[in-house]
Amino acid sequence: MSEGVELDELDVAILRELVENGRSSFREIAKKLNTSVGTVASRVKRMETAGVIRGYTALVDPEKLGFELTAITAVTVSRGKLLEVQREIASLPNTVAVYDVTGVVDSIVVSKFRNRQELSDFTKRILSIPYVERTNTHIALTVVKEDFRGIIGTLSEVPAAKRGPVRRPEVEGYG
Repeated sequence: MSEGVELDELDVAILRELVENGRSSFREIAKKLNTSVGTVASRVKRMETAGVIRGYTALVDPEKLGFELTAITAVTVSRGKLLEVQREIASLPNTVAVYDVTGVVDSIVVSKFRNRQELSDFTKRILSIPYVERTNTHIALTVVKEDFRGIIGTLSEVPAAKRGPVRRPEVEGYG
């Protein structure tokens, strides 16, 4: 379990701007937030170093690329080999998420496919992994919401006392 990084309101506002448009310049963000470019740059650098910001990427619509099927697969694993199995499943090209879960199954896998044959091959591949006992696959009929950026919106709902105090990191040019 990882420990949360303390963020203040300005950090959260900067994150929101980057999540909304990862191509925004520090200058654009600074102007919107009425702060200096140096402040934005140092805050972003600190959040990158702390692992809060893991990278920058384009948001792609899987359906526009032909990935019309979304599968949610419950996986049961035997003999304490869960992590090994999860790592192997995570390495498969169609896998978009792997979760270690509580309940009657051990893992939930979310994956995307162009057609039923790809899904069939994927399912058979998972079942061929040593220690996989069984799978139970569900097909999403409609994707109502699929946006992992949504977590940023919940940060404002956490009282400031829970988020932690404003911290001034030891970063040159912080301002």
